[in-house]
Amino acid sequence: MAAAERGWCLCELLRYPEAVYVVYTGDVNVSGQQILEGAFRRFNIRLTRPVKFVFLRKRYLVEDSLYPHFTLLGQSLGSIFLGWEALMQCVPDIYIDSMGYAFTLPLFKYLGGCRVGSYVHYPTISTDMLSVVRNQNVGFNNAAFITRNPFLSKLKLIYYYLFAFTYGLVGSCSDVVMVNSSWTLNHILSLWKVGDCTHIVYPPCDVQTFLDIPLHEKKTASGHLLVSIGQFRPEKNHALQIRAFAKLLKKKEAESLPSLKLVLIGGCRNQDDELRVNQLRRLSEDLGVQENTEFKINIPFDELKNYLSEATIGLHTMWNEHFGIGIVECMAAGTIVLAHNSGGPKLDIVIPHEGERTGFLAESEEGYAETMAQVLSMSAEKRLQIRNSARASVSRFSDQEFEVTFLSSVEKLFQ
Repeated sequence: MAAAERGWCLCELLRYPEAVYVVYTGDVNVSGQQILEGAFRRFNIRLTRPVKFVFLRKRYLVEDSLYPHFTLLGQSLGSIFLGWEALMQCVPDIYIDSMGYAFTLPLFKYLGGCRVGSYVHYPTISTDMLSVVRNQNVGFNNAAFITRNPFLSKLKLIYYYLFAFTYGLVGSCSDVVMVNSSWTLNHILSLWKVGDCTHIVYPPCDVQTFLDIPLHEKKTASGHLLVSIGQFRPEKNHALQIRAFAKLLKKKEAESLPSLKLVLIGGCRNQDDELRVNQLRRLSEDLGVQENTEFKINIPFDELKNYLSEATIGLHTMWNEHFGIGIVECMAAGTIVLAHNSGGPKLDIVIPHEGERTGFLAESEEGYAETMAQVLSMSAEKRLQIRNSARASVSRFSDQEFEVTFLSSVEKLFQ
């Protein structure tokens, strides 16, 4: 379960207590109680009423490692078989997909006879992905050997256009569509073309927990702490953080900045993620910054909160991040955010509040390094002004606001 899934479970339990709530999950090695305890430990969310868990054994069919080529198509077809397993175990009256398995929507709607809704965090394919392939740019989803070959690039572009068309068809089956940001909204409107039933519902962020952190000057005796929050997935681009940090340390020697430490906090889902962390450790060693860099894997919520209470800067480097809950948490905790100049951070989160700056945006290694140096060189009073403005802006991402907008959006499904 993701944070938003737990959020909508809680909302519906409160509004419709007479209903029976079922969560499909592929976590077959744990109990339902362990899942709920993990939700509280990592996200500080506790459900007030019981839910039923249906355990699915075919989740391996949607793992990207199973499809080294044609990954989008493979995972989407795999989700249909996973959805069929779910449907065979429990046929609901209302089905809400919050995992991005859009290809299960027609299955539940037309074979299961369900009313169906979607909460889209990130489109399976986006117009940005199409432009990356069309322009033959190298990316985590566009290998260099393809960009160098015009014929392969053309074939992949045709494949992407056909997939985008099919993705639009299955997505349009939704009776209600919720998206988590303006960036996601633009792509879903373009692909699914169901604007009359599409709503922005910002994901639930437990901002109050972080707002309780006192706003003192975040500089310890040993210097400033910089943190990064995000799963260790390739698109999060943690390597950019480490390279920018290495450039910052070189600037520090020339500009006499205080001593600095970078802590990368994130979750590892599987062995691929653990391998990715090891590669990042080696990168920090190659750049000579291993003494100033730490990795914290799958830490509990209280430990995360402690790090944010001490951090001066919160880093985020994903290009076209769909939203960025970690960014909101940093802002609520009084940590000055430096995020990528794209996606949800640019359009929804790191935007002026009542005309005042709430954070910073950058794109390149040099841009990140220069902006970090700028923030660290500011007076404590100037940093406090930015932190106060950031805090004042995050109430629109609270659990309470999510409850209101989510319930308003799904009301049609319950009528």
